[in-house]
Amino acid sequence: MLLRHTPKEVAERSALTINPAKTCQPVGAMYAALGVHKCLPHSHGSQGCCAYHRSALTRHYKDPIMATTSSFTEGASVFGGQANILEAIQNIFNLYDPDIIAVHTTCLSEVIGDDLTQILNKAAVDGKIPANKKVIHANTPSFKGSHVTGYSSMVSSFVQHFSENTGKKLKQINLVPSFIEPSDMSEIKHLADSMGVKYVMLPDTSDVVNGPMDGKFRMYPKGGTTLDQIRSMGDSMRSIALGRVGSLAAAKLLDTKCKVPYDVFDLPIGLKATDDFVDAMRKAAGVSVPESLMLERGQYLDVMIDMNQYASGKKVSLVGDPDILIGMAAFCAENDMKVLHVVSGTAPGPKFERRIKELCGDGVVVKTGPQADMFYFHQLIKSERPDLVFGNTYCKYICRDEDIPLIRVGFPIYDRIGHSYFPVTGYRGGLRLLERVLDAVMDRQDRDALEEKFELVM
Repeated sequence: MLLRHTPKEVAERSALTINPAKTCQPVGAMYAALGVHKCLPHSHGSQGCCAYHRSALTRHYKDPIMATTSSFTEGASVFGGQANILEAIQNIFNLYDPDIIAVHTTCLSEVIGDDLTQILNKAAVDGKIPANKKVIHANTPSFKGSHVTGYSSMVSSFVQHFSENTGKKLKQINLVPSFIEPSDMSEIKHLADSMGVKYVMLPDTSDVVNGPMDGKFRMYPKGGTTLDQIRSMGDSMRSIALGRVGSLAAAKLLDTKCKVPYDVFDLPIGLKATDDFVDAMRKAAGVSVPESLMLERGQYLDVMIDMNQYASGKKVSLVGDPDILIGMAAFCAENDMKVLHVVSGTAPGPKFERRIKELCGDGVVVKTGPQADMFYFHQLIKSERPDLVFGNTYCKYICRDEDIPLIRVGFPIYDRIGHSYFPVTGYRGGLRLLERVLDAVMDRQDRDALEEKFELVM
């Protein structure tokens, strides 16, 4: 394969990106919109843009992703897309009857300068938006940021448009997760439900892109945060943001707009991060930790101890989204694995690097931004070989060439099924991660063992 010709020597690049370790903002915005009940994502750009965003999510989740488009042609690309989106809004409400249309921009609409605030205000004045329906938007140009920043922008837009402080404090907390799997959102809700915590999660893609097969097509599955729930977030006691890059903006906005204080935590991946999240909910809601969660924690800790002899000292390289990477770094560190490299195409700022080095030590190589691409990641691996790689499907080519086991985590995962149903968050998600790591390590040990060392009991 051509990847075998990747040189070890890293040359500094100021502009060129080779095989980016991210995808574009509208993908994240579309995913966030799917986490709101009866919300239809709308791509303000060409049909090809919408098709790409839908296909990226469909291939990852193995579930049909519903979205619409302004269908730019040459004329709209020159003169603006106002006429296209005004006609689209009418058609969408008439044909598909969503409660909310969540518009995200694309490269094309951003470059030509479409003012969506003005356009959507005109649509409301002209009566193109029914009285009981809503249209919101988020600016998500693909030429900057990543799917994580697009996700964050769309979640913030929901908060901006709908959350309100009525002056009546509700005994509930807001849970704002970063860009994670629906299974991870389900696991976070499981932790809250087990403690008897009343909460609103925004967004909530569980039961939306991982719904059951019952032979019936539903344009809008039963899951997702309702509009009434989003409105009530402004009256909550507290917000808990999980994953700084993907969730902090929305939590800050709730504080600024509705005076709801917030705390920000790492995603609850691994023992300590899950402990921190559980303790934060305990304090915020004034509840106690039930025996059922203590049992889950004890089981997780037991397996950590059992597998330590196999995981200890293993060298790992990580690539993916910032919030997931922090969770994976913490998981590796507390299982006595050494993190060599951390690479993300998203640029999360200096706090990210500081946090990684807090978890893994100063010896770890951290690189983020446009030039932190898969080519660079491969160069790092060729220079200092890890025992394991944690990353998405695109890592498989590197891992095949270098003969390194791959633990598939993050977005996108195109070549495996089940990640939307099996979490990596919480104690139960940690158990699954431990199992996958141990399987990879032991499979490699079995493969390479001499015949006289090939054991039944390890």
